[in-house]
Amino acid sequence: MYLSATHEQVRDMARQFAEDVIRPQAEALDREERFPAELYLQMGELGLFGIGVPEEEGGPGFDTLAYALVMEELSKGYASVADQCGLVELVSSLLVRHGTASQKAHWLKPLLSAEKKGAYCITEPEAGTDVSGIRTTADRDGSGWRLNGGKIWIHNAPVADVGFVLARTDKAAGHKGMSIFIVDLTSKGVERGPKEHKMGQRASQVGTLNFTDVALPSEALLGEEGRGFHMMMSVLDKGRVGIAALAVGLGQAGLEAALEYAQQRKQFGSKISEFQGVQWLLADMAKDIEAARLLVHSAAVKMDRGENATKACSIAKCFASDMAVARTADAVQVFGGSGYIRGFEVERLYRDAKITQIYEGTNQIQRMIIARELVKHGARA
Repeated sequence: MYLSATHEQVRDMARQFAEDVIRPQAEALDREERFPAELYLQMGELGLFGIGVPEEEGGPGFDTLAYALVMEELSKGYASVADQCGLVELVSSLLVRHGTASQKAHWLKPLLSAEKKGAYCITEPEAGTDVSGIRTTADRDGSGWRLNGGKIWIHNAPVADVGFVLARTDKAAGHKGMSIFIVDLTSKGVERGPKEHKMGQRASQVGTLNFTDVALPSEALLGEEGRGFHMMMSVLDKGRVGIAALAVGLGQAGLEAALEYAQQRKQFGSKISEFQGVQWLLADMAKDIEAARLLVHSAAVKMDRGENATKACSIAKCFASDMAVARTADAVQVFGGSGYIRGFEVERLYRDAKITQIYEGTNQIQRMIIARELVKHGARA
């Protein structure tokens, strides 16, 4: 087995926590659309946030493969919880790579402990897939900045304490005219929209953020001015590994539920697991889940080796999320009418799976990235 003893320990710890603590709450969290702050504090104590943050920066210092293992196991408990882990991984990666000592000292520890909640703020009404359409601006104001604009579909917007906001600092410079700002979301001029009511991952809070003449100090700038687009994009490979692993967890949870049900449910005097039609559904679920898992792990290992992993990450995200939608649908099929009823786990898994084809770059965009990498580097693995 290619997993080290450390990988197995991290995976088993996340699996136990997901099974004992997260999964029993998942149905209620989905129904109530509640942000489980107390659950995230427990995860902070266990070191389940900021998996890749180095030990000297206050994190566990694990690699990308360990992160993928954690994301899969948390998702088997509830995808909204895994999604929070993925968000913290992105913002903490930005801080570790580009933050000043002062910025890291102020924000990193409280984000990893879940005492503070972060938001990753890119998307706008005219800038979803096409980030070049961003209209939020940050203009110089003395030694500081003035932030104006708005963001939509922002994870944690209704509850976040701090936003990592991509804004245009040079209107004429295209991608090179964007910068990232660390914004205290309690600041004057910050307005939150209502929490959106979503199809799936309903305990994951999503909403709008509007900025009207928000005064930012000079130290709010993260990294180099004009490099914000490249900095945001630099963490997306890891983000795609995380979402791909989350999708694998959804598929695995669906398979486990479907197999258990098929071995209990009887029709025509036999367990439905004895019918070839059901067996083939289960077999197809198992083979595609395993293929997706191996793609995720391969992409993670490439990242950990310092290789160009962009194509591998996009392949993993695209394949795993398409798999999750198709195979959680199969889990619903195995359950029959029961699988269509709220309160049955597979119904929630199916709803939770759909967004994995959309966020962290739609699967249409992933295919464009894969093709671009093929043209640039050739077809050899």
